[in-house]
Amino acid sequence: MKNLKLILPVALLAFSSCSQNTRHTENDSTKTDTAIVESPEIQETKGLYATLYVKDTIKMGDPVELKFTVYNNADTAMKFCKWHTPFEPLLSKYLDVKDENGLEADYKGAMAKRIMPPPASSYTTVNAKDSISVNMDVLKGYNINKPGKYTLIYNSQAVSGLAVKDSVSFVYIK
Repeated sequence: MKNLKLILPVALLAFSSCSQNTRHTENDSTKTDTAIVESPEIQETKGLYATLYVKDTIKMGDPVELKFTVYNNADTAMKFCKWHTPFEPLLSKYLDVKDENGLEADYKGAMAKRIMPPPASSYTTVNAKDSISVNMDVLKGYNINKPGKYTLIYNSQAVSGLAVKDSVSFVYIK
């Protein structure tokens, strides 16, 4: 019982540490570049948020290039934990990849164990009113080998601290 009293606060601190610098306040700016923002929900997001982009149609054998962009609407630079994002090598299953029937594609990448709280080197800074992007080939981590429509959903908001409101879909053709 003594161990549980010690472990619970440490676990809560560990889970909140990646998103600590991304908490929103009433004073954050809400201005965004509407040319790159697609939904009204994203326009209202304060601070850090991310978007996903993939081509609508991809031929089998070609890479499935996902563009992951992090925006900072705040008036000051902000940090996010790059763990469980494409900003680090593929070390975790941070996407749910589902076909049109809801079946999930198998994850075939590495699964890293982490120390908590994350060290300072695990954070990436985004300057005020700026964005950073990275591309990754989804096929390097997920087994997609049949034609069909697939949806990519970011599932690691609690680790990175990044809000991602929308999923993206593509059609995989022969």
